[in-house]
Amino acid sequence: MLLALEKNPQVCLTVSHFDALVVARSGFHMSVNYRAAMIFGKPHKVADPEEKLAKMEKFVERVYPGHWKNLRPVNKQELKAMSVFGLHLDEAVAKVRTGGPIDEPEDYALPIWAGVVPVGQVLGAPEDDGRVAPGAPGAPRVAL
Repeated sequence: MLLALEKNPQVCLTVSHFDALVVARSGFHMSVNYRAAMIFGKPHKVADPEEKLAKMEKFVERVYPGHWKNLRPVNKQELKAMSVFGLHLDEAVAKVRTGGPIDEPEDYALPIWAGVVPVGQVLGAPEDDGRVAPGAPGAPRVAL
């Protein structure tokens, strides 16, 4: 895949986030609430080592805020082995579904529960890898 990206073709990046179950009174009206985007563009490889390192730091900080300062420095071999790509955006499309079920008017009188069941992501308790050096601080607390 990385070799194909280096040839600079047109690509499509798709991202979806599932927000809730939408429970209706009939299977036909069942749905989900979501956010989705399709992004079209041309990838470009980041070659400058300083720019690659800066983007790696930004990625780590986005995934686990505050952790970059705890890490050992990236060595030359790691930096050389790492591929980083940017994406020049040509077009983007987004779609969102929110709200509750929309049943048939006659179904509202049925004794069936309907509504929205929110779905969320929760970080669990950190579990060390069993090889943490004595005296090392515990895992930093992070909130989503």
